[in-house]
Parts: sequence; C-alpha cells; structure tokens
Amino acid sequence: MPVHIRPARKEDMSAIRALVRLFPKQLVQRDLPRDFFVATTKGEVIGCCALQIYSKRIAEVRTLAVHPDFQDHGIASKLVECCRQRAKQRRVKELFAVTSQIRFFERLGFATFRQEKTAMFLNLAPKPDLP
Repeated sequence: MPVHIRPARKEDMSAIRALVRLFPKQLVQRDLPRDFFVATTKGEVIGCCALQIYSKRIAEVRTLAVHPDFQDHGIASKLVECCRQRAKQRRVKELFAVTSQIRFFERLGFATFRQEKTAMFLNLAPKPDLP
C-alpha cells in the first residue's frame, strides 16, 4: 500500500492529535507545533512529525508518531528526513530531538551532544503528597 508524505494542512490537525493520543507516555504534548509533515495512505493520516525552528542556529524534530499498524516500514525515517530537508532549506545549522528512541535517531545520523554537553531537566510540576 503506497504511503505519501506531505506537509500537513490545517484539516489534518484533528488526525494528528488523534495519532499523538495513541502514545500518551511517549508524547506528552500540550501545545502542538504548527509545522508538521504527515504520512498518509488511502487518505488517512498514519504518521506525523514536526519541525520546530527556534533560530537559524537550532531546530527540533518533534512529535514523531506512526500508527502501530504501520510501524517498521521506514515511515518514521522518511518523516524525519522531510524535517531535515526543510531545516536545511531554511539554513538551520543544527537539528536535535529529545527522545527515548536513541538507536533510531543514531541510525539517522543524530548523536549525543559532542560528549561535552548534557541535557538536564527540572520538573516544575508539583509532587503528589505521599501517605
């Protein structure tokens, strides 16, 4: 079954939200980015990926999701490649992804922070009271 990848349209957003909701533990998304690519088959959105450009220096690959029925067919790689190409067209110097799928992104040429930097996070959400 052929899969087509294209820039998302406004009418794709509800399908993108539905796809993201399939992965509540992996994709915690409150505010979805606006610049998505979608993978479709038979007119149905089966994958998505967003490019969030922060500056000419750096952009992020975000909200990568492929419906479980269509995983392991190279769709995610093609979506990330579309983001890479768009970032390159816009002359962005560096692309990153915050992910738990390290091996997947390594296969696409991503690497850790040149071994001299570490991403650190601080959870600002209130902690529940323990009994």
